[in-house]
Amino acid sequence: MTSKTNSRSGSAEDRILLEMMETAADLNRHGLLTKDDMAEMSALCAAPPVYTPRNVADIRIKKARMSQSVFASALNVTVSAVQKWESPASGKRPTGAAARLLQVIEKKGIEALFR
Repeated sequence: MTSKTNSRSGSAEDRILLEMMETAADLNRHGLLTKDDMAEMSALCAAPPVYTPRNVADIRIKKARMSQSVFASALNVTVSAVQKWESPASGKRPTGAAARLLQVIEKKGIEALFR
């Protein structure tokens, strides 16, 4: 039952984000939204990428230069979660806020979380 709830929730979220982007585009066409505001809206509405175990490990090791425990603390997740994300056998992938934080770290470095 949980998987059905999650899949319905995801599609409703997708529809909402699409409608928000359409509204923002309309506002932009009428000169009511600046180019910078439109870019920010696009960034906020875009789904974070899907991270593979190798991606997560590369971000942690090469970008953040942290151990699994320190990285977990920075992301406010358990060490077990980071271990599972980095293990191909687990089948677990970061989603939601964790995936968004990984995207920020990947683009702007770990320092972006502490400014």
